[in-house]
Amino acid sequence: MIEPAFLLAAFVCGFAAMGLRLPPLVGFLVAGFVLNALGFDKTPLLETLSDIGVTLLLFTIGLKLDVRTLLRRDVWGSASLHMLASTLLMVTLLSLFKWLGPGLGLLEVAGWQTLAMLGFALSFSSTVFVVKILDKRSETQTAYGRLAIGVLIMQDIFAVFFLTASTGELPSPWALGLVLLLPLAPALRALLDRLGHGEMQILFGMLLALVVGYSLFESVGVKGDLGALIIGLLLAPHPAAQTLARSMFNLKELLLVGFFLSIGLTAMPSWTHLGMALVLVAVLPLKSLLYQFVFSRFPMRNRTSLLATLSLSNYSEFGLIVGTIAVASGWLDEQWLVVLSLAVAISFAASAILNGFSEGIYRRLEPSMPQRDPGQLAPRDRPIEVGDAEAVVLGMGRIGRSVYRRLQKEYGLRVLGIDSNTNTVETLGKRGFNIVEGDAVDSDFWDKLLMSRGVKMVVLAMPHHAGNLFALKQLKSRAFRGRITAIVEYSEEIEPIKALGANAVFHVYDEAGRALADSAAEESGVESMTRQLG
Repeated sequence: MIEPAFLLAAFVCGFAAMGLRLPPLVGFLVAGFVLNALGFDKTPLLETLSDIGVTLLLFTIGLKLDVRTLLRRDVWGSASLHMLASTLLMVTLLSLFKWLGPGLGLLEVAGWQTLAMLGFALSFSSTVFVVKILDKRSETQTAYGRLAIGVLIMQDIFAVFFLTASTGELPSPWALGLVLLLPLAPALRALLDRLGHGEMQILFGMLLALVVGYSLFESVGVKGDLGALIIGLLLAPHPAAQTLARSMFNLKELLLVGFFLSIGLTAMPSWTHLGMALVLVAVLPLKSLLYQFVFSRFPMRNRTSLLATLSLSNYSEFGLIVGTIAVASGWLDEQWLVVLSLAVAISFAASAILNGFSEGIYRRLEPSMPQRDPGQLAPRDRPIEVGDAEAVVLGMGRIGRSVYRRLQKEYGLRVLGIDSNTNTVETLGKRGFNIVEGDAVDSDFWDKLLMSRGVKMVVLAMPHHAGNLFALKQLKSRAFRGRITAIVEYSEEIEPIKALGANAVFHVYDEAGRALADSAAEESGVESMTRQLG
């Protein structure tokens, strides 16, 4: 049984964070420290829930990830360069503080092994934090979101090598048998087809993440979280993978509350620990500048590099794992675990605030950033030409595709579809759709979109309300003269869309119900009341 105080503290602090316009996870971190101060300790159940939450998070990342992202030079190259340079930077700075800083007791007695361990631990960014931030803003498929997640996964892979080296044990020879999962993947996808969209689909996801992924990989000496990620990657090409990820979203979010509580419950800090943690947080901007410098060496837009940098500007929960292993190996004093816990928590809070203003920060800094030659950018970052399109559909999911077909076949319009998912663009392109890759919640997208005077209408069919609102603001700010139609999922979203000037707003479920009723009545030969009165 979980402590009632844990649930109460998490809810109260999470609600307070929302009131301050911060992500609830900041409140959950504070709740952990409050519970710690009140004398509560981590329980085995809380730790289990926390571990399951992190495992499901990595599994759902895999479901959404195109493995080709990891093979991109800007992903593996930037991740490798940053980890090496960041570790050296942190070791150098900590050594300097040790030499110059009287009163920093923990650093004064730190040896080279301690400094090396701290430098390595602080070079990581938090997969859990970054993916939650991107998920909340529906930006995991944006250019900067894919870059950030790719870098984080590469860091997770580096973590596997560290864990193996730190234990002095190689994975079991049976680990070679994991390659058999590759030919097994089509069978797993076929089984997913037969499960529908109910509880069996979610149960199948849990089975794959926790048993086939985590437990199987752990049994052969490979990090279980990495196993969950790999299983998710194997399922990612299946059309139902995105549906499975959405089905597991709320369960994963709830279990991750335990993860953030457990960080605050790690140890009780003193003023000395807090002071040392603040020193570590004070050097975090240098780690961020290093991200920006490394990203700028690759052919990407300034917005992609800066927003990826801002999202990665935090320390990682993996630092605590490194610390735990280092303490067990005698490389680190156990007091550093308290310092690292505080530094991670404070960095999360600071990063949450920073990312809340990321678009404004970019807009302010963009004029002073070096201009990039569009011809040297990756194809996904180059200007988009509408061509002779008369209608543009933003968001080519099921609803967007239906709108596209209807406008094209019933009304004879030349239609252009735009979607941020590379797989969707490639798949629909092969099926004959006129579609390009673009992210409508990217301010640069609207700058590089060459909107033709021939465009008569824009349909906002993206699955997230915030994206449709942003797109509508951008269209209005650029004095678009055509008609704008938007689709909403919830009734409370109708008024904000109308207030921004949409010409028509359609509620998905109301419209589906109306169409179904009309179809049923027509099939039954029943005439509508409107026609009867007419």
